[in-house]
Amino acid sequence: MGLTAYDMSDMGRLAQLAINPQNGASREEIYLAVASLYRIQGAGLNQRERDLMREILRRLTRDVEMAIRIALAQRLAEDASVPHDLILLLVDDSIEVARPLIMHSPLLTEADSIRMIAEASMAHREAIAGRPGIGIPVTDALVACDHEPVLLALVRNATAKISDTGYKALVEKSRAFQGLQEPLIRRPDMPTDLASNMCSWVSDALKVYIQNNYQMAPRRVDVALSEANTALKAEPLGPKDPPADSAQKLIEKLAVSGQLKAGFLMRVLSQGQIDLFDLAFARLLGVELLTFRNFFYKDGVRLVALACRAAGIDKSVFATVFNLSRQARDKSPAMGRQETAEVDSIFATFTKSAALEALKAGLMP
Repeated sequence: MGLTAYDMSDMGRLAQLAINPQNGASREEIYLAVASLYRIQGAGLNQRERDLMREILRRLTRDVEMAIRIALAQRLAEDASVPHDLILLLVDDSIEVARPLIMHSPLLTEADSIRMIAEASMAHREAIAGRPGIGIPVTDALVACDHEPVLLALVRNATAKISDTGYKALVEKSRAFQGLQEPLIRRPDMPTDLASNMCSWVSDALKVYIQNNYQMAPRRVDVALSEANTALKAEPLGPKDPPADSAQKLIEKLAVSGQLKAGFLMRVLSQGQIDLFDLAFARLLGVELLTFRNFFYKDGVRLVALACRAAGIDKSVFATVFNLSRQARDKSPAMGRQETAEVDSIFATFTKSAALEALKAGLMP
């Protein structure tokens, strides 16, 4: 059902005013009136009414002050009840207007993002690269861009999921775009073999970082990583108690070979392998699996933060670890302001070794 007769009369008047403002009505007032009506009446509009509203907004956009359009976009950015096509209209505006919607709107779909990557400005692409939680279809499209700021925004987005193919392309592009090298190497889910390949062209400082954090040399490491890839593909999703023998053997081999590190934890967690994540984390901390699960999932954020600090997980990806691990256990990932401050304090004040000591002291009966 469309608008009432009274509303349609108003719409006709707004359309005329958009073309020829009079009686003191400003284009800004008309723009906001139409946008507000569109937002409120969205579900009841027919196609002709939608087309009319979009046309009015398009006509007015170039004459309405940027600050007003930005304020409207910010007001709608986290509103899930807004008509989808109103969001699309606004994200096609200048990047200053589009950015809050690209970053926060739950209505912006994967297909919308891919379309913008193909058609919109580089600034729009850069904003999409920083959007939280973007998946592989979107990151694959971004990787195809040969624009360094877009690629840099992508590799700095800790929540972005990047495919092995995407990482290979990024590694090759880092030969020409040197600014990509360090953030790429420091991503916790960076494939080990690709980091090793980068040693042939990165700076000496980055070579040392790779050698210290990836430990490529021994053949048994290659064997362990190969088995890890096999296990990641073969193990079913979801927690099991106790974990399969193959998982326990894999973790032990990785520990012995020196490859049981924060990067492996992030890798298995991002792929939903919660058994491997729990088993690897417990082994890395030197605690029993049941003890780990009890404190990590039940005892609040302090011990989780201490565990992550002790395992060498960077503070910038703590929220990702906290959210993904809880989602895998069907628990709420929300942290309040007080909990966030406590996490910040732990990462600021504890070294890795001190965090491990504090964690084990907190686990003592």
